[in-house]
Amino acid sequence: MWLADAVTRTVVPESTQQAIGYPSLFLLVLFGALVPVIPTGALVSSAAVVAFHQTAPFALAMVFVTASVAAFLGDATLYWLGRRGMKSKNGSRWLEAIRSRAPEERLAQAQGKLADHNVSVLVLSRLVPAGRIPVMLACLMAKWPLRHFARGNLPACLAWAATYQVIGILGGSLFPEPWEGVVAAVALTVLVSAAPGIWRRIRRTTTA
Repeated sequence: MWLADAVTRTVVPESTQQAIGYPSLFLLVLFGALVPVIPTGALVSSAAVVAFHQTAPFALAMVFVTASVAAFLGDATLYWLGRRGMKSKNGSRWLEAIRSRAPEERLAQAQGKLADHNVSVLVLSRLVPAGRIPVMLACLMAKWPLRHFARGNLPACLAWAATYQVIGILGGSLFPEPWEGVVAAVALTVLVSAAPGIWRRIRRTTTA
């Protein structure tokens, strides 16, 4: 009886988490790249916390690969849809969705940085909160081919997944219970996401 209970508490929950967790992470990150309303960074950090506490040897590697591939495919799909909208006479709802999330000021900054630094801007855009969409729109307006965008976006997605996974590992290493690490990782993710906006407000206040 005790052996069955032990198996139920250990083997089954972990294997079930892996069977459900990776596909769920993939779909959520993919959907979050297409419709940027899902906090995909917090999802990756939380998944990294859970993987950190698992006994499977490649759990963290699977989180990294799953998040990177999903983010890359989501970005590539959104860019392809945006290019279709650029070529369409009446545009498309996907292109309008991209434009609505790229304020004129941020778009102008993205265009200037893209002209100066080219592909390297893509890597930074994935790491800066709310920086991905303006840079993607700048690439669309510069008429980058999908292949050129994908070549620059690949290291951007890898750097993004690695950054938020490190946040998750830090959160998981601070606490013995996975749920505590998830809370810490989400808090760190929110702090990282809010920091640029807070800094911009402070600068505006000091320069006003």
